[in-house]
Amino acid sequence: MKTGDTSTAGSGSQIAGLGAPAVSSGALIAGSGAHTAGSCSEQPRVQIFRARRIITLAGPGGGPNADADPRAETEAFATLGDRVVAAGDWDELRSRFPDAERVDLGEGVVVPGLNDAHCHPAVLADTRLRVSLTANAMSVAGGSRGPLAKRAEATAPGRWVVAEGYDPAADPQGRLTRAALDAVSREHPVIAVHFSCHMAVANTRALELAGYRDTDADPPGGTLGRDTDGRLDGWMYEGAWFDQWYRPSGVPELLGEFTLDDLVPSFAEVCRDFHAAGITSWCDALVSPRELRLYQEAARRGVLTARVGMLVWHRYFEDLARVGLRSGFGDEHLRLVGVKLMIDGALAGGTCLCRLPYPSQTGADNGIQVMTDEEFAATVRAVHSTGSRVAVHANGDLAVGKVLDAIEAARADDPAYAGTNHRIEHCSLVDDDLVARIAAAEVTPVPFGAFLHEHGGKLRGYYGDERAAAACAHRKFLDAGIPVGGSSDHPAGPLPPLLAIRTMVTRTTGDGEVLGPQQRVTAREALEIYTSGSAHATGEAHLKGRLAPGMLADFTVLGDDLLTVAPERIADIPILSTWVGAQRVWQGSVQPTAPSGIRW
Repeated sequence: MKTGDTSTAGSGSQIAGLGAPAVSSGALIAGSGAHTAGSCSEQPRVQIFRARRIITLAGPGGGPNADADPRAETEAFATLGDRVVAAGDWDELRSRFPDAERVDLGEGVVVPGLNDAHCHPAVLADTRLRVSLTANAMSVAGGSRGPLAKRAEATAPGRWVVAEGYDPAADPQGRLTRAALDAVSREHPVIAVHFSCHMAVANTRALELAGYRDTDADPPGGTLGRDTDGRLDGWMYEGAWFDQWYRPSGVPELLGEFTLDDLVPSFAEVCRDFHAAGITSWCDALVSPRELRLYQEAARRGVLTARVGMLVWHRYFEDLARVGLRSGFGDEHLRLVGVKLMIDGALAGGTCLCRLPYPSQTGADNGIQVMTDEEFAATVRAVHSTGSRVAVHANGDLAVGKVLDAIEAARADDPAYAGTNHRIEHCSLVDDDLVARIAAAEVTPVPFGAFLHEHGGKLRGYYGDERAAAACAHRKFLDAGIPVGGSSDHPAGPLPPLLAIRTMVTRTTGDGEVLGPQQRVTAREALEIYTSGSAHATGEAHLKGRLAPGMLADFTVLGDDLLTVAPERIADIPILSTWVGAQRVWQGSVQPTAPSGIRW
C-alpha cells in the first residue's frame, strides 16, 4: 500500500510561521544531523549481536505457526553502521565477518525497538519544569493549592505559574476553580492543565490575558465553564483552551516561560526516560513551531537520541503546503509524518463525541465537536490533495464516522493520492460497521495501549459498562486485517510499552477488574502493534519494526521473554538496554544472572 510519504524539495526560504528553513529532499530537517546514536564522521563498522532469544518479527506475524517460521527468530544478527545486514547462526556470522565487533547480550531477550506512534515528548520538557499536580504529587502535598502558592512566591509578579497533570477527582482540597486560583495569586496568571490536556482551569488574570470575559459566548469548538450566576468559573474545555495554546494568535506568554536553554536539558531527561522504557522511536502527535524549534535545537546539541516523527498541528498546514513540504520530508532521525487535526474531545476527560448521548463533563448531553463539519472536511481535503497524511484525533463513534466521511470524500475528489495511509488517533469507540469502513479505506487506527489500566473506572462512569468494555478495540481491528499502531498518548496516559502490552493482553484495569475480555490480543500481536504496527502508522514499515537485513538496527533488550512469561508479569520485565542504530542509548542497572553486554 502506498503511504504518501514522498520527500519534497523546498526552497531556501523560511517556512512561514514555522521558522524552520526548508532543505532539499532527503536532507535532515533543519540541523537534525547532530543525532548522537552514531556519527557521520565515524567509519561504519560491523557488529554481531547474540542473546538468549532474538525475536525478529521477520516472519509472517501472528497465528499458530508464527513461532515455527525460521525467519521469526534467529541466534544472532549482524549490523553495518545503523542497519541490519545479516541474521542467522552465531558461528556462521563470525566466520562471515571475522573482523566484526562481537556483542554478547547474554540472557537478554531482544525484540525490535519499541515504537510509540502517538505521544507528546516535546511538551514534557515543559512539564518537567512546571508544577506537578498529578494524583501522587497532590497526595504528598495535601492538595493543589500549596504547590501552586509555593511556585507563585518564587516567581516574579506578572509571570506565568503553570501546573500540569491536574486530576480534579484526586485533589484532596477539592476541584480547582477561578476563585481558588485567585486565592493563590492575583499578581500572576495561574493555570492548571488537566491530565488529558483537553481542558484547563485559570485564574482571573489568566482569563483576562486569554481575552475571556464573563459576557463572552463560547468560542467555536469549545466551552467556557460557568458558575451558578453565569460567571466564568475558570474552566476552559477543548477549543476554548486548546486553541489558545496552539493557535498563532493565542497567548504567547503561556508557553514562553522557559527558554531553549531551560528546555533542552529537560528534554534530554525526557529522551532518557523514553529509552528507559525501551522506546527507540516515537511520533510526537502535536507539533507547533515551539516544539519544532526544540527538536531542532536538541538535535543540534546532540541530545536527540531517538528517532522522531512529527504530526504538525493543522493551523500550520498552509505554511507547509506553501513551500511544498509533505509527509515523509526529513530523514530517519527527524521527519514529518503528517498533519494533526481534532474532531472531538477526550476519552478519559469525558468529552468525546458519541452517537448515543451521555452526561458529558461539560454539562452537555454528549461530548464536544471541536471543528465544524465544513471546516473539518475542507481541511482533510486540502491535506490529502498535497499527498500528506491526516492524523485525526477522534474518540467517539460519531466522531470516527465523521473522519471516515471526510477521508472517503477527499479520496473521491482527488484519487491521485488514494493510497495515502491516513490515520485515526485513538479511534476509541467503534462498532462493526465502522471497523469495516476503516478496513475498506485502509486507514490506520492508533488506539490507546494502557488507557484501560489507568482510566478504566472513569470510562465506566462516563460511558457505561458496555461502551467501556468495547473501548480500544485492538482485537476487533486485527481480526478485520487492519494494521494497528501502538500508543501511550503520554503524558495523558502511562508511558511504558510493556504496561500497554500487558493491558492489551489481559484487559485488566489498575483496580484489577477485567474490562472487555473479548478484545484481548496475544503477546506477540501486542508486540507487533508496538513495533511493526507503529512503523506502518508513520509510513516507515520498510525501515522499522523488524530485525531483518536492510532494516534499521533499533532494538530493545528485555530481562525476560514477554512471549512466554505469565501475562500479568509482562509489565514487570526489566529493560536491560535500548539501542538505536546499533548504538546503545540506555543501559539499565538490573542485569540477568548470565554475563550481559560483554564485548570482545
